Amino acid sequence: MGSSITGSLLVMIACGLPTWRVKAFIGGNIVVSQTIWDGLWMSCVVQSTGQMQLQGARLCVLALAPGHQAARALTVISAVLSIAALMVTIAGAQYTNCVGDESTKARVMSVGGVLYVVSGVVVFIPLCWMANNIIVDFHDPQVPSSQKKEIGAAIYIGWAAAALLLLGGTLLCCSSGCLGLKSSYPIRYFPTNRPLIYDKEKIEALCVTFTGTENEHV
Repeated sequence: MGSSITGSLLVMIACGLPTWRVKAFIGGNIVVSQTIWDGLWMSCVVQSTGQMQLQGARLCVLALAPGHQAARALTVISAVLSIAALMVTIAGAQYTNCVGDESTKARVMSVGGVLYVVSGVVVFIPLCWMANNIIVDFHDPQVPSSQKKEIGAAIYIGWAAAALLLLGGTLLCCSSGCLGLKSSYPIRYFPTNRPLIYDKEKIEALCVTFTGTENEHV
């Protein structure tokens, strides 16, 4: 569960970071005085002195390219799904009383694991799509060197988040499946209704034997 929570936090961080695409310094375009960052929500210019300036906030959705809109929507959906998965797994955890039945808890945990897996897949799609566009534009000779970008840190963070979400969701599904299997076959104890029958002659013989043995020792 820890890997899933970490993946959820990384998805939110990657969604807000402006470093999805970073200006590439190649050929004669070696100008280190400033760096341009492009994210899902804004573009920033970072000076060599460390000062960051907001170049433009992408608030108008209709002005964005369709692919950019899809990447933004899928990333937000992934973050929402991860939060929903966290709430579901907490409700079905062993240390909570939201669900009383063990088999029902196992099903709830399975639903949470599936939501984590879906969240990882959903965030993985825009990450790979953006990375592919960056690589294609970088190797395209028709794109000027001043406009070439490279993969930023946010995409790598998003990939790590997707891997953690997939891993955590899979582990939750497997563990909840084992828990449900155990709860499906509980140990049952059947009390016996037969009365205890005492043999009086055998008890008297044992008492005589025990008394004789004590007398011999004395």
